[in-house]
Amino acid sequence: MKKIDPELHERLAKLISSMGYELIGCELLSQGRQMVFRIYIDSPKGVTIDDCSSVSYQVSAMMDVEDPLQGRYSLEVSSPGINRPLFELGHYQKQVGSRVKIRLYSPINQRKQYKGVLKRVEDENIYLLVEDSEQEVVLPFSTIEKGNVIGDIRFQKSDAKSQKTED
Repeated sequence: MKKIDPELHERLAKLISSMGYELIGCELLSQGRQMVFRIYIDSPKGVTIDDCSSVSYQVSAMMDVEDPLQGRYSLEVSSPGINRPLFELGHYQKQVGSRVKIRLYSPINQRKQYKGVLKRVEDENIYLLVEDSEQEVVLPFSTIEKGNVIGDIRFQKSDAKSQKTED
């Protein structure tokens, strides 16, 4: 995953904010020979496919005029979803107590991938209780390549009793 230019990020944030959405983050990914520029948006009322389409249309127009990325790419606009990506230190702070998955640029303690409960954020450090070892590890924010919340889906049992109706 490649980081994008901070100036491009700022222009996208302003455009998306003017439309009533929040720019959560963006990433430039290589998928085979194809590059994908993915933008994550959110709003207090959630994000629909129509919202993504509307933002995609406006961002595409801006990108066509400014041409800030080298080469060919596909633009994708998405909601953060249940496995919400974590791009900024503030995103990690909001998710204290959640299960997260983190991939590092280079290994710490002979590992590049961690999964566990986000215990706290202090200064520029992420404190994670690692699932498979039950030990706390300190991950400097600058070493994190990618982080995501591990979504928790719970289904409620419905009352299986059938109700009789009178004709």
